[in-house]
Amino acid sequence: MTSRVAAAIDAAHAARRGAFVGYLPLGFPDLQTSIDAAVTLAENGADILELGPPYSDPVMDGTVIQEATQAALAGGFRLRDTFTAVREITRRVDVPVLVMTYWNPVLQYGVERYADDLLAAGGAGLITPDITPEAASEWIAASERTGLDRVFLAAPTSTDERLDLIVRNSTGFVYTVSTMGITGERAELDAAARTLVGRLRAHGVGHACVGIGISNAEQVAGVLEYADGAIVGTALVRALREGGLDGLADTARALAAGTARDAN
Repeated sequence: MTSRVAAAIDAAHAARRGAFVGYLPLGFPDLQTSIDAAVTLAENGADILELGPPYSDPVMDGTVIQEATQAALAGGFRLRDTFTAVREITRRVDVPVLVMTYWNPVLQYGVERYADDLLAAGGAGLITPDITPEAASEWIAASERTGLDRVFLAAPTSTDERLDLIVRNSTGFVYTVSTMGITGERAELDAAARTLVGRLRAHGVGHACVGIGISNAEQVAGVLEYADGAIVGTALVRALREGGLDGLADTARALAAGTARDAN
């Protein structure tokens, strides 16, 4: 089956652009506004939507995203709301929707049932930050059955053996993180990400998208010198929190302006 996520990246490349992957938490500031926000993001330059159902222990998220997800949980977000949101978003826009979820909620819901319900809602697949391919056999089987994309994470600490496993088992793209922490100088982060994408290319990766706390068009353009897509989260969540849907639209358009590639 053709990966809708890979197709979106290829379409961006055909238009002489890198792909812009935009992250927002579901349920923030409330469920309907989070749906409208995702649609706004798609309508203002995002090639792929990455939506995060709130989770009680978001170990990999920075402060801005943690605060948003905690507000969503306090507002009564339920796991089933994920599918309601995806269904509504995909009804309104044609951009592929990936759900970025910690693994425990998928297990609790039932892997097969989760895959079936995500597919029925029009979702494109899952980004699973806290499960590795060797521990994900049930999800790999379910995604192969349903045609959903499975996006695993690669980090600079990954061994060559692990990178090979990630490349072979990922579809859509490999989510490339420059550091396992949320600290460090940007130049160092960028060098780590550039090196990691080079290693992934050596292992035959189809598409590699990078998320390193990118917050402006200049940083998007810098990442797209070597990666297939730039992933932006915190800057979008902050824009929504501080400026509502209009602020989010402005920020999305500004970030999308960084995706153009030179004709030479």
